[in-house]
Amino acid sequence: MDATARKTVLRMFTYGLYAVTAKDGEGGHGIAANWLSQVSFEPPMLAMAIEGDSHMRRLLDMHGAFVVNVLESGQRELAGQLGKTFAKHPEKMRDILWKPSPLTASPILTVALGWVECRVREELPTGDHILYTAEVVEAGVLREGVALTLKETGFRYFG
Repeated sequence: MDATARKTVLRMFTYGLYAVTAKDGEGGHGIAANWLSQVSFEPPMLAMAIEGDSHMRRLLDMHGAFVVNVLESGQRELAGQLGKTFAKHPEKMRDILWKPSPLTASPILTVALGWVECRVREELPTGDHILYTAEVVEAGVLREGVALTLKETGFRYFG
């Protein structure tokens, strides 16, 4: 396979860029993630790929729940902050305002356009990532706006 062609074509795929959050002790943890998609209407379900060695993976395995926060166009700085590694930036959520989600206490970012609260249903190792399928169990719209995309930020990947 032509590695350059593969890389070029895969970078043509379009993605949103989301803040995925989970309960972490008495606080919360968040990451920027772009490998995420709705995969079912009934029940409403998402699929999301997370790095296999990440702190988020440990939290998902421990609690089985998370929130996907839809970021607004222009929130590149917030996405960049959440995209930092936990090992180097364990306090990256410290200055981000959030409230606990109704069912699982996962963080809902107050600056998000909207959010969905999810419970993990299945996980599948897929190379260097873990693919999670999760049921949407609650949702909320905080305000109207245009969602942030990976292309807008100039970033290539988060997850």
